[in-house]
Amino acid sequence: MIVEIWINCPSEDAADQLARGLMEQRLVACSNRYPRISSRYFWKGEVVEAEEVPLLVKTRKALFAEAAAAAAALHPYETPAILCLDVAAANQDYIDWIFAETKAPDGAA
Repeated sequence: MIVEIWINCPSEDAADQLARGLMEQRLVACSNRYPRISSRYFWKGEVVEAEEVPLLVKTRKALFAEAAAAAAALHPYETPAILCLDVAAANQDYIDWIFAETKAPDGAA
């Protein structure tokens, strides 16, 4: 099974660096950086309004925990949102490509 991981970043540069880092570790097969969005959220008791850059990466479901840990280590936020979205279905050629471009999960044969 494959998943998409959604990660909001503070800038295009941060999103690009995060995507490169995950790809260099073979934790994700590809990434999509979206245009800036307007975000509002509670942070330490205050409402924050900020612009963020959404990053979407694709990988094997079995790599999510490792990819999330790496993303958190690379991310400039203290508490980044790293959301795993199951892909209900995809064409087999695409699934095969994702598996070919990512490493086998730790502990896998």
